[in-house]
Amino acid sequence: MKKVLAIALALVMVLGLAACGGSKTSTTTTPAEPAAKYGEINPGKLTVATSPDFAPYEFYTVGSDGTYTLAGFDMALAQYIADDMGLELEVIPMDFDGVLAELAAQTVDLGIAGLSPDPDRMDKMDFSDIYYEGGQSFCVKKGNESLFADLAATNDSQYSVAAQNGSIQMKLAQEHSANADIIALTKVTDIIAELISGKIDGAYIETAVAESYAKNYPDLVVMFEVPYDVEGSAIGVSKGNADLLAGVNAAIAKALSDGSMDQFVADANEAATGEIFEGLVQ
Repeated sequence: MKKVLAIALALVMVLGLAACGGSKTSTTTTPAEPAAKYGEINPGKLTVATSPDFAPYEFYTVGSDGTYTLAGFDMALAQYIADDMGLELEVIPMDFDGVLAELAAQTVDLGIAGLSPDPDRMDKMDFSDIYYEGGQSFCVKKGNESLFADLAATNDSQYSVAAQNGSIQMKLAQEHSANADIIALTKVTDIIAELISGKIDGAYIETAVAESYAKNYPDLVVMFEVPYDVEGSAIGVSKGNADLLAGVNAAIAKALSDGSMDQFVADANEAATGEIFEGLVQ
């Protein structure tokens, strides 16, 4: 009897092991659920950092009731990309150097703030394809045009020249106006205010932004283009996220081909001529 019981128990154990083995085999051969391609920072959302002091790229429009609404062709493109990916857009406004820092720390999916794909930044972030071809300009207050016959004239210790902290314009100032007193300011609005008030002599500003400001500030003069190897804006992408980068590039290609990007730029330029606010809303 004991022998029969032992045999029966042994048979049960063998069947149990076989069942476990079968289960293990089934688990390893069944494909795992694919990881989410996008929205890794906040599931279901495309988290975007921006610096809303860069009209017509990004800024606030002010409604008749005093409400602030994020606007600009960068913001329109951000929404287009989020929609194309089937994600909810989450925009986090901050200073420009904060955009670079958050991207480097990989605490946001994208940085959309008129970024130039500077090779010096590529160890901290990836860059999308160019979505807008712009340029760089040197600007002065009306009446001071005679001070700067050309770019070489800016390289003089008697002048103070401003650019946004952490920006491509700052690198251009350091390259072309090394002997001048270079002033780093956090916001483009601060640069414009200092320039118009006569506290600084000149400033390096992205061309589309400078032209937009000149419409609202007649005393601002866009003097001349500043040569720069990479003339255009790209989106900063959290580094190492190949799926996200591919999705962004696919959306950019669509926006360029279907005419959406042209419309975004036209709408932003029109909105920038109205009542706007540039900077961080408290």
